[in-house]
Amino acid sequence: MTGPASDEALWSRLRQVEQRVRVEVAARRATDPDPDDPFRGQYLTPEAADRVLADPWGPPAAAAAESAEACSAGADEEALLPPPGTRIGQLAAAFGLLPLDLELLLVVLAPDIDLRFERLYGYLNDDLTRRRPTVDLALRLCGRSAAGPGRFRFAASAPLVARGLVDVVAGDRPLLSRELRAPDRVTAHLLGDDGLDDRLRGLVTPAPGRADPRADQVRRVAAAATTGSGLVHLLDREGDCAGLAVDALLAAGRRPLVLDPVALAAHQDPGTVLRALALEARLTAGGVVLGPLERLEPRRTGRGELLREVCAATAGTPLIVYGAEVWDPWWAAESPVAFPVPPLDAAQRAARWERELAAAERRVGTAVGVRPPLDGELLATVAPYRLDGLQVRRAADVAARTAASERRPVTRGDLRAAVRAQNGAGLARLARRTTPAVTWDDLVLPEVTRRQLDDLALRAVHREQVLGRWRMRPGGGRGHGVIALFAGESGTGKTMSAEVVAGELGMELYVVDLSTVVDKYIGETEKNLERVFTEASQVNGVLLFDEADAVFGKRSEVKDAHDRHANVESAYLLQRMESFDGMAILTTNLRANLDGAFTRRLDAVVEFPVPDAAQRLALWDRCLGTGVVRADDLDLEFCARRFELTGGSIRACAVTAAYLAAEAAGPLTMAQLVSAVCQEYHKLGRLVLESEFGDWFRQVRPDAAAERW
Repeated sequence: MTGPASDEALWSRLRQVEQRVRVEVAARRATDPDPDDPFRGQYLTPEAADRVLADPWGPPAAAAAESAEACSAGADEEALLPPPGTRIGQLAAAFGLLPLDLELLLVVLAPDIDLRFERLYGYLNDDLTRRRPTVDLALRLCGRSAAGPGRFRFAASAPLVARGLVDVVAGDRPLLSRELRAPDRVTAHLLGDDGLDDRLRGLVTPAPGRADPRADQVRRVAAAATTGSGLVHLLDREGDCAGLAVDALLAAGRRPLVLDPVALAAHQDPGTVLRALALEARLTAGGVVLGPLERLEPRRTGRGELLREVCAATAGTPLIVYGAEVWDPWWAAESPVAFPVPPLDAAQRAARWERELAAAERRVGTAVGVRPPLDGELLATVAPYRLDGLQVRRAADVAARTAASERRPVTRGDLRAAVRAQNGAGLARLARRTTPAVTWDDLVLPEVTRRQLDDLALRAVHREQVLGRWRMRPGGGRGHGVIALFAGESGTGKTMSAEVVAGELGMELYVVDLSTVVDKYIGETEKNLERVFTEASQVNGVLLFDEADAVFGKRSEVKDAHDRHANVESAYLLQRMESFDGMAILTTNLRANLDGAFTRRLDAVVEFPVPDAAQRLALWDRCLGTGVVRADDLDLEFCARRFELTGGSIRACAVTAAYLAAEAAGPLTMAQLVSAVCQEYHKLGRLVLESEFGDWFRQVRPDAAAERW
């Protein structure tokens, strides 16, 4: 509490400290032979040395008597503590301070509140350059003997030091002459400041609360966080763990302090941060939220090592950690209470997005006067994305700022770009990252194939409802991923279709480079694939294995060690695909080479046939585009009817013909196009036949007559 009663309790205690200082100063002056000496404290005369030797000191008997007196006064300790409703009373209760601890703390804090104490402490220390209380001076001002048990209140394990209220500046001095200081945050808190410790800026965020529909779960987590060690682990199953942790701490009457794991891992001195965090949590009756644990990847120490430091520093303070990993008992001295958090259903995800978009709108709308509308279309746009609470908040903020910069409402494109910005760079180091640049209008496919692609996109949109809430794929460690196979000859549009599906979902396409995955050493291919799958499950993207039969081949009869290893690799892929939580597309032009067990695990198999004449005509027209000037003799119907080419080959012919037209500095002619087709035939190893080229045969094969005869 902050108010007159709280302030009066602090000032009353400080007046008591001042009175003790007055008494100590008077006693010092009574024995000071030359109080006006400007160099006092800088030298020691023989007479002064004699006085020092003659000065009585507390013998062990006096120390024992003091200890007995302290024990007999233990029953009256509560009466000596300040009222529990004041800040100083709350501090004493939160840190478990004895009356002597509180008196010593106020002696240490006095110079930070009133500068007069600095000069007085310098006088009492007999050294005007040492304006902070020493251990000896603090004990004397509290009426304690230097040899008594009071000195142990400054031990490393005592509450004042162990919990960060007092710093003992050690240096090379003996204990009694070591200076005592209190962190600025302690003084600020007692004076009514509720702001965050400056040492935690950029690492800790005080989180606001909100209403949560999972009230029963909130109560259970809150009860676990306020009993025993207060350690709780939320096992993330794509639920809102961060929001649940914050709500639970608020329900328990605690101030949520959200610790950024990435910033903590990158900090040069995590120990200092954790001590400041523990101090802040005790001062403000707070609790710590840390997660996801997967992001706790420091460069110098292991994840478990740093997590042990977090648990040790916050011992006795509610600590809620969350992540997709199962808790390792080595991470802390005590095991946490674990709660699996189920995935959010569609209504809960929509409510979270609406809430965060509205908050982002308020933050930027005040400045620019823009109020983006929140409608069903925008919420449907983000349905396929798998994001935690922090990522949703960041994405909503980016989308709102993007729209505000152009003074317009938030659009689907803003949301999709903002979500893509949340993707980490880990997968981009293992696969080629591509932002889709083609749409459904760029595809020329049979109606059946087009319908299969639409169904695949629908699976990605509704998979959380079907696989999560309806539990249509229960047990066995099965993931919520969508796996599809695109089968067809080379150039029939498999890769392009994968890009279109990714674009329809507003995701990026990650093409796995098999040269970086397949390794000749036993076990390395599996390790590389595991890294790919792990990173892919943490981004909102579509994973594409082009020419997948290279790694998803059939298992064979074991005849030697090589066969055994190849079968182990295939068996691993079978298991890993089934537990994958993302979206993956495999392409192959040799479907017969794939293992039958892979086909069973596929959600969809899309066949890409060779295009017929009508589709080839559309492909010729699309590939030539509108930028190239066409000559009057250009006969695309002839090309579509005579040349049985796939879409990829037609595109290659169009590009070659465009180069020929550019060299001739004129429109694209039929001769140039037929010449390009002839070059493509040679590249594919096909014969150039008169039955296909007709009247253009002699132009592309001037030696054809001689060969015929």
